Amino acid sequence: MLCWGNASYGQLGLGGIDEEIVVEPRKCEFFHGKQVCDVGCGRRHTAFLLEDGTVYTCGCNDLGQLGHEKSRKKPEQVVALDAQIIVAVSCGESHTLALNDKGQVFSWGLGSDGQLGLNNFEECVRVPRNIKTLSDVQIAQVACGYRHSHALSRGENVFSWGQNRYGQLGLGINGQNVSTPQIIQSLQGIPFAQISAGGAHSFALTLSGAVFGWGRNKFGQLGLNDSNDRYFPALLKSLRSQRVIYISCGEDHTAALTKLRGVFTFGAGGYGQLGHNSTNHEINPRKVFELMGNVVTQIACGRQHTLAFTPSSGKMDSFGLGGNGQLGTRSTCNRKSPAQVKGPWVLHNKCIFLLLLNYIADSGQSCCVKRIYAGGDQSFAHYCTANDLRNVDDVRIQDPQRKICSLSEDIIQKWLNHSPGRLPQEVSNEIDLVFSSASCLNGSFLSTSHPDHYSTSSKCSGVDMNMARLLFHRVIPQAHPEIAQQIAASLEKNLIPRLSSSPPDIEALRLYLTLPECPLFTDRNNYVTIAIPFAKSIISLKEPPLKVLGNWWSTFEPPVFQRLVELYKEVVVYLLQMHKVGIPSVEQRIFTCFLDTSLRLLEFLHTVSERAGHIIQYDRFYIHELDDLIDIRNDYVTWIQRQMYPMVSLLLGHDGVVTLCRYPFVFDAQAKTTLLQTDAVIQMQMAVDQAQMQNFSSMFLPAVESVNPCLILIVRRENIVGDTMEVLRKSKNVDYKKPLKVIFVGEEAVDAGGVRKEFFLLIMKELLDPKYGMFRYYEESRLIWFSNKTFEDIDLFNLIGVICGLAIYNLTIVELNFPVALYKKLLKRKPTLDDLKELMPDVGRSLQQLLDYTEDDLEETFCLNFTITEENYGATEVLELVPNGEDINVNKSNRQDFVNAYVDYIFNTSVAPLFECFYAGFHKVCGGKVLELFQPNELQAMVIGNTNYDWTELEKSTEYKGEYWTDHPTIRLFWEVFHDLPLEKKKQFLLFLTGSDRIPILGMKNLKLVIQPTGGGEHYLPVAHTCFNLLDLPKYTSLETLREKLLQAIDHNQGFNLA
Repeated sequence: MLCWGNASYGQLGLGGIDEEIVVEPRKCEFFHGKQVCDVGCGRRHTAFLLEDGTVYTCGCNDLGQLGHEKSRKKPEQVVALDAQIIVAVSCGESHTLALNDKGQVFSWGLGSDGQLGLNNFEECVRVPRNIKTLSDVQIAQVACGYRHSHALSRGENVFSWGQNRYGQLGLGINGQNVSTPQIIQSLQGIPFAQISAGGAHSFALTLSGAVFGWGRNKFGQLGLNDSNDRYFPALLKSLRSQRVIYISCGEDHTAALTKLRGVFTFGAGGYGQLGHNSTNHEINPRKVFELMGNVVTQIACGRQHTLAFTPSSGKMDSFGLGGNGQLGTRSTCNRKSPAQVKGPWVLHNKCIFLLLLNYIADSGQSCCVKRIYAGGDQSFAHYCTANDLRNVDDVRIQDPQRKICSLSEDIIQKWLNHSPGRLPQEVSNEIDLVFSSASCLNGSFLSTSHPDHYSTSSKCSGVDMNMARLLFHRVIPQAHPEIAQQIAASLEKNLIPRLSSSPPDIEALRLYLTLPECPLFTDRNNYVTIAIPFAKSIISLKEPPLKVLGNWWSTFEPPVFQRLVELYKEVVVYLLQMHKVGIPSVEQRIFTCFLDTSLRLLEFLHTVSERAGHIIQYDRFYIHELDDLIDIRNDYVTWIQRQMYPMVSLLLGHDGVVTLCRYPFVFDAQAKTTLLQTDAVIQMQMAVDQAQMQNFSSMFLPAVESVNPCLILIVRRENIVGDTMEVLRKSKNVDYKKPLKVIFVGEEAVDAGGVRKEFFLLIMKELLDPKYGMFRYYEESRLIWFSNKTFEDIDLFNLIGVICGLAIYNLTIVELNFPVALYKKLLKRKPTLDDLKELMPDVGRSLQQLLDYTEDDLEETFCLNFTITEENYGATEVLELVPNGEDINVNKSNRQDFVNAYVDYIFNTSVAPLFECFYAGFHKVCGGKVLELFQPNELQAMVIGNTNYDWTELEKSTEYKGEYWTDHPTIRLFWEVFHDLPLEKKKQFLLFLTGSDRIPILGMKNLKLVIQPTGGGEHYLPVAHTCFNLLDLPKYTSLETLREKLLQAIDHNQGFNLA
């Protein structure tokens, strides 16, 4: 051990020397051959901890701080601790703390401010005493300020006691001293790596480098950009990104060491102790530039001086107050910037070599430093001996007992090593410790790959989800059910009930990501006790932490996110199954609460997925079992009633019923179609009822005209648009809700659906004809959008809106190749750049390149301003996207505004009057609450069907009449020919048979294709009854004939006659 600085009280342990101060490192012979593993430096006393767990103290003993009454000048053993194996010591101004291997804390010395934690304010306690109030807690670290103390438990708590004049206890109370350890509630749930205390200020450092400080701040020693004291812990935001791994505190200054080996200092600088070549105070952390280039691995702060050690160069630097020789520079001058300590140092690599030669131990010439310590006006360096070739201490390397517990491969192996059966008490306690503590779980599964956990932010969780999944599955093996039982009990009784709705830091949120990976969550027996209460704690979070959680979830890989969604879908199904079986009325309220909680969490996950551009597709949220578990129609009616009469609903309460229509994302296509049909039936029934009432009145009152209960369109093929507009113009809004019947003039078909389908097909074909110029066709995407240069009557757009609405209402699909943006606008959602990429892929890609461009020459490269160029009947027109847009160049700071304005122009501004007409027409028919239940993509599929062709499903669901059956020779020939057709011909067949080449939202099976034999010979063509999706198929006997006749039929498909 080398020591230097103030020796006037014997605090250097050099024995009866004459000098009051030692100005350069000197060997303390007492420790020759002894292994020191910790040193605590007080104002005028020092405590040394040896490897065998014994404690030696020396220096001033006026207030009993040595714990013995022996010599003060040289280290003497604290015999009262002889029965203990001590693992850590810390010294305050005049008090001392010692921590034993069982996590118990002993204190002695000055106690007048309560700093001994012994539930009294005795002047002094001369013999170590156990702090009884901490005896049930396993403590991992202790730290002493001048007159206050801290302890960090292996579970999750930071304790504080003693003087609180400046708020240094972090308890939020002003000035009142505390004589027993108190939990700092505002730090709960955060995984801490280290605690540290200065004169009257304190720090706690998290595992991922976040720094919290509190207490005295007169000189800026908290680094918070002001000089106001703090009574609650405050986060040093400026250090969050610096990856801090160690904090050391002086009387009124602080030093922080980063993972990249930079040193930051702040606080009082009057003696140069900050190392910035000045005596200014610093209220913000500032890097010590003169140490840059050095790989500093250790720092230590004395009262008003600082030490930094760089093993690669074997160099130790010091700066600050030097009047007592504490800088070790052979001088008593203060140093404002780092100066080399004049010791017999060697490079660490050379040290190993010399040790191997037994050189250092004998020569006394060169020392290889293991650990540095400072406090008061004294400094210490523990160096290597020939018998000890262990590495130089690095503050990162820490005894597992000195930090909080976390779930790791090693600890799990330890738990699994016991034989199955009853858990040993020690293992049971350790499992309970980890799974009852938010801090322990938040400090587990930290990512070590890029980005590692030091990059934790509101966008990055710092968690390795794969590791979490693997370890959780490892800790719950089949062979050890007793471990699973203990974990379940700890989660249910301790962890989940204590989760805060407002966690103190983002690092306290990690368990919300990792815990659902635990297999206990997917066990139905734990839904009510673990999975649902956990969901409740998530949805109870305040908005800021919930937003962070959403950000983190949005970075999940789809399979991980899907597992979480599936878990809570299963919970919902389980609850609904229970409800179907029957729930006692007394439990109805709690069931409602459980169901609502699970659905609200799914709702939040759905929102996260949507905002992140669909982490998983929207249909992965569908709960297909709903149709069997609830009465969807009844649910919709209840929901509508609550929407229409909210006050009544409020007065009567919710009858203990959750309406699933509040959570429409769980409804699949089948359920949504049922909802649409239910709404249509309600609306149509209302319309029909009104018509019948009118008809009834007309029998008695001749003035009232008779009304048809259907909306009948009688149209000529050659004037389909004009005739339709004429009928619809005369119709009232209520008529649109009635079932639609179509009659083509001069044709005899009865409309059982097929005529209606053909009508939609023909009118759409006509309206989209380029001769009208109503829509612009985009070649690359093969989509259409409103043409803002049309000369057509704006009412035609209203008509198309009505036609779309009628198609949905009458469950008929139409050919309308709009992008999803149209359906977003119908649902009052904003189109985005992604929608522009769908409509105009080239333009979308260019705008994305603009946003992604990283170089500084963006203006010169793209040469854009806030304008858009359009072709207008052969002439080029430049339009401004914003006022004076021609004068505004697009640069890095406004490029997002430019893209937003461009998207807004294409989808909104340029087509506003046309879309408004379309919207009004659509909402005449399809207005109402039911639309709120749809996603834009789902609404699109309702209008135009989809192209999820499954030809095998079509064959499977086809029915046969007459002599035809599945294995009839002609039928087998038919399917052989059909499956051999190219995709385009198959689509043409659908068009020929059903009136559309797309399939309903419910899929192929919903087409209900019917094939029947027909009289006549093989020279006849197949005939389609579009009304019924019925195919008359002659009894062909050869493959070639069947192929030829089928292709002839589908290639000449136009017109409509009853066969």
